[in-house]
Amino acid sequence: MSASEAWVEPASEASVGLVRARADALMSALASGVERLPAGGVQRAEAAIIKAAKRTSMSGGHTVVALAGATGSGKSSMFNQLVGSEVATVGARRPTTSKPTAAVWGSESASALLDWLKVGTRHVVNEKPAPGLELDGLVLLDLPDFDSYEEAHRLEADRLLDLVDVFIWVTDPQKYADARLHEEYIARLSAQETVTIVVMNQADRLSFEMLAACRNDLVRLLGLDGVLDPEVITTSAADGSGIVDLRHRISQIVASQNAAVRRLDSDLRSVATALRSGVADSEPSLDSHSDTKLVDALQRAAGIPIILDAVERDYRRATRARTGWPLTRWVRTLRPTQLKLLRLNQGASVRSGGITESDVRLVLGRSSLPPATPAARSAVALAARELADRASEGLPQLWADAVTDAATPARDDLADALDQAVLGTSLRKRAPLWWNVFGILQWVLFIAAVAGFIWLAVLAVLNWLQLHVDAPGIGPLAYPFLLLVGGLLLGFLLSLAVRPIGRIGARRRKAFVADRLREAVAQVARERLVAPVQDVLDRHRMTREHLETARTHI
Repeated sequence: MSASEAWVEPASEASVGLVRARADALMSALASGVERLPAGGVQRAEAAIIKAAKRTSMSGGHTVVALAGATGSGKSSMFNQLVGSEVATVGARRPTTSKPTAAVWGSESASALLDWLKVGTRHVVNEKPAPGLELDGLVLLDLPDFDSYEEAHRLEADRLLDLVDVFIWVTDPQKYADARLHEEYIARLSAQETVTIVVMNQADRLSFEMLAACRNDLVRLLGLDGVLDPEVITTSAADGSGIVDLRHRISQIVASQNAAVRRLDSDLRSVATALRSGVADSEPSLDSHSDTKLVDALQRAAGIPIILDAVERDYRRATRARTGWPLTRWVRTLRPTQLKLLRLNQGASVRSGGITESDVRLVLGRSSLPPATPAARSAVALAARELADRASEGLPQLWADAVTDAATPARDDLADALDQAVLGTSLRKRAPLWWNVFGILQWVLFIAAVAGFIWLAVLAVLNWLQLHVDAPGIGPLAYPFLLLVGGLLLGFLLSLAVRPIGRIGARRRKAFVADRLREAVAQVARERLVAPVQDVLDRHRMTREHLETARTHI
């Protein structure tokens, strides 16, 4: 079986549409994973995307095949053999090839392609190929030596190896085991599933047995490099042996007309696979019920316990003001409420008991709450760190750092957000109905006492004027006396009875306001801590999904 018959086109076919779809997925992955993917992998991915966009935008079905090899391997002589004329310079001085040379088969111009490749030396092959060979559209390059002592030559060879469609590695019996050839080129490119042909040149220098031994050893090394079903063509540029097989191999590649998109597709999948190691297989789930400790810490830092104590005291004060002895109520209004001292719910009417506009208006500026204590700030930092640790579990370091940054906002910004959340939360509720009932009773008793006092005063004046008038009563107790003493005594007893009821109501009001404030603080936690962390996790998920799309067979 000849070498040309042994080569079989892979079953999976790449297409321009597939390459563009893969490039789009890779671009989306770079966008969602910006600054969170390895910098080296991102640079290679960007280069692969640019290369794919440029290559697929060019018209024509050219296939770029590169002859690459070490110094003295005979690749320039082989290039001339394949072209059929002395195009490349061959000589004893090393290195001979300093600039790439191109040979183009077919009538369609390859100028745009060669301009993109930056290959200036060009030769158009006008001779018709032998029967059975399909070389129309072939662009054959003779590259500088990849092991040249001239750094510029090595860089030029490496640059073009990143752009061409097919590699033909030309080696010889002396250098076929060269470590740089295998480790830096063949092994790397085999991982990209790039079409690779290996040629052992200068076969005429060895006996048949020695040539077979060298060839078998080279096949073994290629297998270690990861090349699937490696096959080596033995040639001699001196006597032309093996050149026919090599031409047939190249002809089959050109005839398939998909080597270019296969290389582009392979490059995109390769960089996507490399970047895939920069994301985890899944993301931790943020349980909405698992942030109790975080909200508790934020409540302490926001001064919620102080506010709730003030709410409870103000409720008891309002209870006494609404249900206490009418003549002493005004005394309590002379002292400012605890909430007013804290600049919370300013302008809210205790007497109206309703939820006014000032209850829900966001007060510009800050409250007068004391700043968070060091212990409270430490508790917030610890809770935020636990959130970050839980959300970054199993993520690569760059993503874990992003989660930590998202869970650690600026301390002043978080303090301002908490203060504004407190200021924007109504601490009032409609006054209870029993306040009105007890208040009316107090006024009735007060009026009764006043009426009794006036009645007694009138009787005293009449007695002073020696106008004796008997006051009605019950037994020895006159009605005026009963009204005065009963009004005062019952009013006092009523105020005593109201106090335990007021304490119960104060605790309920405190619990009601505590729920409101906790929800406000929880909203700050969601917006300032949980949401940024979730955004990082969402970007990680999108990056992983895009990379999976870019690296798998679509």
